[in-house]
Amino acid sequence: MSYETDLRICDYINNMENVPGENPAAILIGFPCDLGVVRNGGRPGAAKAPEHIRNWLMKMTPHAQHFKQHTALLKRVSDGGNLVHSKDLEKNQSLLGEAVARQIRSETVPIIIGGGHETSYGHFLGYVQADMDVAIVNIDAHTDVRPLKDGKAHSGSPFRQALKHSSGHCSSYSVFGLNPQTVARDHLEYITFREGTAMFTEETTEGRVQAHLDKEQEEHIMVTMDMDAVVQSAAPGVSAPSPCGMMPDLWLKLAFHFGKHPAVKSFDLCEVNPDYDRDDQTVRLAAMTIWYFLFGLSLR
Repeated sequence: MSYETDLRICDYINNMENVPGENPAAILIGFPCDLGVVRNGGRPGAAKAPEHIRNWLMKMTPHAQHFKQHTALLKRVSDGGNLVHSKDLEKNQSLLGEAVARQIRSETVPIIIGGGHETSYGHFLGYVQADMDVAIVNIDAHTDVRPLKDGKAHSGSPFRQALKHSSGHCSSYSVFGLNPQTVARDHLEYITFREGTAMFTEETTEGRVQAHLDKEQEEHIMVTMDMDAVVQSAAPGVSAPSPCGMMPDLWLKLAFHFGKHPAVKSFDLCEVNPDYDRDDQTVRLAAMTIWYFLFGLSLR
């Protein structure tokens, strides 16, 4: 053995000829859209995130201590590129739903790289189109159950939209990592009214999130992680920075557990804003988040 090989994620992803005739185990889908952030009064820039995050992810190495398991999974991961970004938010969300539905029907895990948190409503529409019930688990500083604005969706409304969808396919909504100074009482009560779960940052632990996953009755869990849940010192490049957010070690452990849990059928990562980043700090953490999710997926 030469001990000179320095293989990276890019050397494995999209190399599907290694497993002819099989569907991918997972697929990366970029959603370069932040129209919902703008509608919500936030600062634009998240539409640029998918390419930045993908570039850093591809430079990373497989796990050296779990090399066989990790690379076996990576050989079955495809990169689906970015969905075409139009000026029509609802059309973009519908297209994302179509893409997600195709993957979950074939038991491929879609890993969606947003984009603003309007990404998650398009993500949910995949379950509607596939006619599947789903439990939504969100890691976020905000509840994101705001009403529509002038009848229009935005980055703060995706989970109210999912809960109220006429299909009834959103069986439950849970959110962890909330910042108390950014959560309206009415929004918290709305989640309670819908029999959901809401935990603030100081209550959110690895064990509590794991226990929630294990007791969830739904066969399909959709996970979304909003980078603004992470403390601002570790994630400055987001649409809405959080001075007292979650520490990155907990954030990454959660991503790993989501990847490892068999009921998690899809995943999205949202609200990275490269325009406000510092030395790609947030982008790198986002890429590490997907790395940890993929590592967890390799150990199922």
